[in-house]
Amino acid sequence: MTVSVRVVSAGDGYKYLLCTVAAGDGKRLLSTPLTRYYTEKGTPPGRWMGGGLSGLGGLIVEGDVVTEVQLQLLIELGRDPVTGEPLGRAYPVYRPGVDRDTDGPRAAGGGPTERAAASAFEQPDEKRRRAVAAYDFTFSIPKSASILWGVGDAAAQERIVQAHHAAVAEVLTYMECEVAATHTGTTAQGGAVAQVDVTGLIATAFDHFDSRAGDPHLHTHVVISNKVQTVLDGKWRSLDGRPMHEAVVALSELHESLFADELTRSLGVQWQQRERGRDRHPAWALTDVPEALVAEFSTRARHIDVETDRLIEEYVTSHGRRPKAVTIMKLRAQATLATRPAKQVHSLADLTAAWRERAASVLGHDLLTVAGSSPGLLRAETCRARLWMLSG
Repeated sequence: MTVSVRVVSAGDGYKYLLCTVAAGDGKRLLSTPLTRYYTEKGTPPGRWMGGGLSGLGGLIVEGDVVTEVQLQLLIELGRDPVTGEPLGRAYPVYRPGVDRDTDGPRAAGGGPTERAAASAFEQPDEKRRRAVAAYDFTFSIPKSASILWGVGDAAAQERIVQAHHAAVAEVLTYMECEVAATHTGTTAQGGAVAQVDVTGLIATAFDHFDSRAGDPHLHTHVVISNKVQTVLDGKWRSLDGRPMHEAVVALSELHESLFADELTRSLGVQWQQRERGRDRHPAWALTDVPEALVAEFSTRARHIDVETDRLIEEYVTSHGRRPKAVTIMKLRAQATLATRPAKQVHSLADLTAAWRERAASVLGHDLLTVAGSSPGLLRAETCRARLWMLSG
């Protein structure tokens, strides 16, 4: 899947955003032609997205840079990111020991992966019910496309990023039209609750370009505020979390299809399905990015696979049978967290230089053709190999 989601809790969730999503923001755009030569460490600044921005009085428009103060007001406090005015009711605060029954991914329809991720940043004594402040949807492009982006030249980088951004924007629009909703009414004294439409979503998008293992991994965190404006009466309410989680698989399929179509139009690439082993579904990959290169840049996946296999063996020893698919998914989520290394911050220039060296060691002097039949405009050189990126 190219899309995943985790819940960001009110209050402490803001710390999670600063430490793992918005950390190390740089002062440059990811898609500019000179990005690969930029030497500043960090990731690009976050940007605002979503039709719900219109409810903030026009003080923020799509594409504006996200500031730390704005993020704190919206995510930590549930307030207008510019004026500081409350957006509806304040986040509720629950007493320690109260069961987490309505505010976590479990109540919102999330699976074991989301539940595990949601608790990953909590200490044992902090596992209590918390109000939801936002939903962190992570959009990743296929590994082969990330590799092409990582070792390609600036023009290839730009086209891949543009295809990714276009796909993310379309998926967010789809979410606003078909997924996002809120509740109005009350169940008290025989009342009724209705699911109603919202004017749009308020989101912040943060581009990241490497995995925690240092491999090419172009992905975008789209942090969607839980504060939404109701079409019915204009009041600010909370998102209905259940459809947000239930739509993840469909959103992943949509994002992958939109990205593949856009990149095919832009670069003329071709795609194929590749097997990934007994316990994983096949994945779409660029035809002319060799599997040897994918394997070289799948360090994180290898670590997770090894730990997953170990957990499966433990299960077989304990239960006398192989776990079912749903249990394997849980074990893989457990392995993902258990093998999660600390994030290292590097400049894109340093990363791409290292990626090119690694790619050259795998390819030698071979020619990597990603589109067309003869060398074209998109050309990149390494010290040991020449990788031709051909225009569609």
